[in-house]
This record gives sequence, C-alpha cells and structure tokens, in this order.
Amino acid sequence: MARSFPRVMGLTKMCRNRNISFKSLDPPSSLTHGIHVFHCPDAVGIVAKLSDCIASRGGNILAADVFVPENKQVFYSRSDFVFDPVKWPRVQMEEDFLKLSQTFNAIRSVVRVPALDPKYKIAVLASKQDHCLVDLLHAWQDGRLPVDITCVISNHYRGSNTHVIRFLERHDIPYHYLCTTNENKREGEMLQLVQNTDFLVLARYMQILSGNFLRSYGNDIINIHHGLLPSFKGGSPSKQAFEAGVKLIGATSHFVTEELDAGPIIEQMVERVSHRDNLQSFVQKSENLEKQCLSKAIRSYCELRVLPYEEKKTVVF
Repeated sequence: MARSFPRVMGLTKMCRNRNISFKSLDPPSSLTHGIHVFHCPDAVGIVAKLSDCIASRGGNILAADVFVPENKQVFYSRSDFVFDPVKWPRVQMEEDFLKLSQTFNAIRSVVRVPALDPKYKIAVLASKQDHCLVDLLHAWQDGRLPVDITCVISNHYRGSNTHVIRFLERHDIPYHYLCTTNENKREGEMLQLVQNTDFLVLARYMQILSGNFLRSYGNDIINIHHGLLPSFKGGSPSKQAFEAGVKLIGATSHFVTEELDAGPIIEQMVERVSHRDNLQSFVQKSENLEKQCLSKAIRSYCELRVLPYEEKKTVVF
C-alpha cells in the first residue's frame, strides 16, 4: 500500500557497522524534552557538532543513537535531550539545527519538542474487523498514542449502537462510511477527508489504495499486515501460514507503497505455534500480535525513531 517517511538520522563503525548508543539519567522536571534526528553524508566531526549545538544552548543529551552502514558513507542519528525553553527558544532551536544541516548537507534534519509542538494529526481507515481500530482508540484515550485522531473512515457500515460508533460519538470523532465497489473506491472523497492529516493508519483496511491516491496524498501511510512479511502476502495470511505448517506466526507494520504488502518494514512481532493449534487459534494469536505491532509502529513513528534506509529498508532506533 503507501509510502513516505519521517525525517531522521545516523553514524559510526565498530567492526562492521558503527553503532553507538548511550543513555543518561532522567531530566529534572523543570526542563523540556526534545528529539532531533539527522541523516546526512558521513563525515568527521558530526557527533561533536551535534553535541556542541545542544550544549552551547545549555541543553543536555540524555540518549543518543548513531548508525553508519558499512561502505555506505551515510550517517543516521537520533538524540534525546533536555533544555530550558527560556534559554533556548523553539524558534532559535530550529535555526540552530538548520545551520547544522546546511553544514553537513543533510538529507533530513528534524527537531521535535513534544510538549510544545502540535500532536500529529491522523486519520484511521478500517474495514469490517475492528480489533485494531478499537485497540488504537483506547490507546489514544489512555494517552498512550501521541496523536490527534481527526476521523475514522470505513467501507463497512456500523450501526449507532456499536461500540465503535458510541466511542467515537463520546469523543466527537467523525465516522465516515464510504461504500466502495471495484469500479469506485471513493478515493477522491477520502482525499478530501484526510487532506489536513500528517499521516494515515490502515487498521485492517482491506482495500488496496491506488498509486494515484498515494501520490496525491503525499504523506506516509502505515499499514498492519496479519502475517510475517515477506511471507504470506495478500489475503488470508493466517490460513496460508496454517496450511504451510509454520512454527512461528507474526504481524508486520510497514509503510504503504504501490506494490502490495512490500513497503519498508517498521515493526514485526511473532508468537510460537505448534501442531496442536488450529486455524481459529492461529487467527486469535495473530490478532493479538496485530494490535501490539501497529500500536508500537505508530509510537515509533511519532517519536522519530523510524528512518528510511536504502530503497526498501528502515532504520528504527
């Protein structure tokens, strides 16, 4: 299904790939938390300049991850830091990191301050099965997903007495039922409904989005597939896995591209099965994995942990 990426970063070699990671103590409550991601051509001194950019304004790095793939000359990094917004105003921070990105010809340089910046606006697309949708709604209600849900769009009608509709009405979240056919996928109407969103989530939306929709929308779309990709693509992956006699089943969250179930993978989760399992237990275990996998992928995306790597891969810090 769809594709586009958040902006992020990497660095360093130890033996094969250079991987650096460190963490510090929790920040004092008076300071504000920030995240910066960087993706640029590899060069000497990037980490030093990143650290100096933050320290020179009184900030302190709490955790940093760096990745430089072997023989690629590309740098990725993600930094968690704290700062005093009085000493380092948000606008000044943006300017400082912009100068840094210009110095190293950055491909991506993104800074985010969750306490000050608007939450990501998303729309959720779902079909008949609603286990992923319900899980996302309750995670959002509990504050476990740092997003604002602008609407839910579905090609399946839900009556006013259903749990989903009652929940949405209590929280003033619009529900748009768009009956689709093979001849009319209602994509023009969907584009109107999602035009002010930052990204989309397909919570078991069982329709294939066209390349024209993906290009017109232009932002990232995250999908959950109820199988361990790249195996068992397309429909009924649990049945495919059961008939293949697998010993591990899984769920995969990935970016949507024009090629079905082939976008860059964000998160995967697995559970062991055996000859004692039947198709029903396969499906039940898969649904539990789907909910966890999709929720984690959304959180990782919002926390700027997901970076594009080569054509079909991701770096996930």
